[in-house]
Formats: sequence, C-alpha cells, structure tokens
Amino acid sequence: MRIAIVTDWLVSMGGAERTLINLLELYPDATIYTTVCNKEVLEEPLKSANIITSSLQKRKTIKNHRKLFPFMPTAIESFDLNGYDMVISWSSCVAKGVITNPSTLHVCYCHSPMRYAWEFSYEYAAKMAGKNKFVNKILNYFLTFIRVWDYASSARVDYFMTNSHNVAKRIYKHYRRKAEVIHSPVICDFFKPMDENGDYYLVVSRLQEYKRADIAIDACNKLGLPLIVVGTGPFEQKLKSMAGLTVKMVGCVSDNELREYYAKCKAFLFPGEEDYGMAPLEAMSCGRPAIAYGKGGALETIVEGKTGLFFEEQTTESLISAIKKFETIKFNKEEIRAHALKFDESVFKLQIKDFVERKYKEFQEENLRL
Repeated sequence: MRIAIVTDWLVSMGGAERTLINLLELYPDATIYTTVCNKEVLEEPLKSANIITSSLQKRKTIKNHRKLFPFMPTAIESFDLNGYDMVISWSSCVAKGVITNPSTLHVCYCHSPMRYAWEFSYEYAAKMAGKNKFVNKILNYFLTFIRVWDYASSARVDYFMTNSHNVAKRIYKHYRRKAEVIHSPVICDFFKPMDENGDYYLVVSRLQEYKRADIAIDACNKLGLPLIVVGTGPFEQKLKSMAGLTVKMVGCVSDNELREYYAKCKAFLFPGEEDYGMAPLEAMSCGRPAIAYGKGGALETIVEGKTGLFFEEQTTESLISAIKKFETIKFNKEEIRAHALKFDESVFKLQIKDFVERKYKEFQEENLRL
C-alpha cells in the first residue's frame, strides 16, 4: 500500500512533530508532504524521511513561516497525490485541504480546527491590526475567505481523528463532522520519576499571553514560593519584569534538563486553557501532580485529588487557593505514573493503527457498493 503523510509545516520540533514521529514509525516508507520545512532542526526519523515541500520553499531555512499563511491553502492543494492508496493528514491548519481522488482514503488527525479562522479569529485580528481600522477591515475580509475554505476543505476528509474530546466538540461545531478521539501520546520511557525531590513549582510553556504564565508568577510572588519557568516567547520580557525573588526563568532547556525539572518539582502549574496540553502529562509521567485551570483538555488528563487539582477561575486568587489546598494533600507518585502510562506512545500507535485499518476496510467496502 502506498501511503502519503501530509502536515502543515515542519519548521521546528514541538508536540505535533513528535506525535508525527509515532506515525512515521508505523509507516516508515510513507512520503511526507508539507508546505515548508527546516530539515536541519528535525529529529530522526523525520530528518531522514522523504519530505516533499511546496513552491513556498524558496530557501533552505524558513525564518517566519507565518508570513506565508495566506498562500498555504493554494500550496497544499498543489500536491499531486493521485498515486497513493491512503493519505493521512496531520493538521491544525491547512494539511487536511489536500485533494485526493475517489479511490484514495483520506484520514485526518486534526490537532485543532484552524485557530485563526474560528473562535480565536477576533484575538488574532485585534493583535495583528492593532488600532489600524483599515488593516482590521482587510483582515476580516481575508478571515471570511479562510473560514469558507476551511469548512469546504473539511469535506475532503473521509474520516477524522483528534487528540481530545474538547477538540472533537470544536470539529463538530465548525465542520459538522464527528471525530474519533485518540489522545496525543507522552513518551513514558523517557519521562520517568526520580528519587530526588525539589521544593519548587514548575511551569513549562511557550510564553504567550493566552498561556497565562503570569497567573503562576503572580501567585508564587504573593505566596513567596519558589517557581521555575521553562520556555521562551513574545510575552517573556513582560513576565521577567513581573518575576519576584522566588521566581527563576530559565528559557530553553535540553530534553534531559526538562525531564529533571519535571521529576524534581513539587507540582506542575498549568494556568492556561488548552485544546489538550501535553506538559501536564509529561510531569505526571515523572510522578508529579499538576495544578491546572479546570477547562479544556486538562479535564481529560488530570484526575482531581489523585493526579492533581483544578482551580475554577483563571485568576491569581483562584490558583493561590488551589496551591494552599495542594499543600495539605499527599499524592502517590506511583499512582500518578500509572495514570500517565495510559497515554503512552505505545498505546497511541496501537490506536492509530487500529483506526486506520478499520477505516481502510470500511472505505473499500463502501467503494464496492457504489
């Protein structure tokens, strides 16, 4: 069987790229199609994979792929996939928009409906346009086109998978399509508990406003508790200006350093609302509990009172109350680790393989009936 994998872009190594490695391990002979690629930053086996890029790849290294976004729908539609029996799109933006023929099965693992197009479009437009009313008007026209294209392209997918029930609801809302939930995996063989315990709280995040690391910093400032913040991003300088004497911002770290931070922390703080949220699972894989804002994907991965706690409002005061409650509870490291193992990449690969094989059989049977 000839299989093609299509993804939005490959310009850095993040959660989506690491889950893509799991897919490539299942189908090592698959050809990968993507709009643009920075191959030098990829990890194996992605780095050695057969990767085909679109006409947007003008240079070996793409510095800002977001500037190419207006041209990506056309770029993704330019790929000729007629020679494949199956296409698997790995999509949070345009990848699901590839065009396949009637005899080719197209399954999509949708990380999220296109954020720029739907309920977050107002935030993105306001941030990009600022106070410029003309730019705001142009953006609104453009986003209307994107919404039409995004909805239309969802009909090109035969079957959807997604990473959480939270995202499955959004897929149904925006595309009117049902999606089978296969939770994104954590690498439990790598993220393991350690004997040594630290006394600090931990945040691991891209430092953007909506991630709300400011709540964690403010809470630990007021409580006088040690906090380590791992990550970089556009909100970094603002957060540094907030950080008190007990807050340490360490920027980017190696995977081994990250594992050590997870394994020694008192608890992992997760103050943002995410579609899914891989970082709390990585902390739990190391046997550490999470304190999370009680909305979004965290509700699917954290068990209240057993693997962590929730706080109800996205405020400093609500998080402070949760931390104070946490300080009175004793959590079991082995129990937390056992819970995380349910989300291991070995489980993920089995579920993906089962889904793809079932849907390929259904697709063939349906084609015979037509």
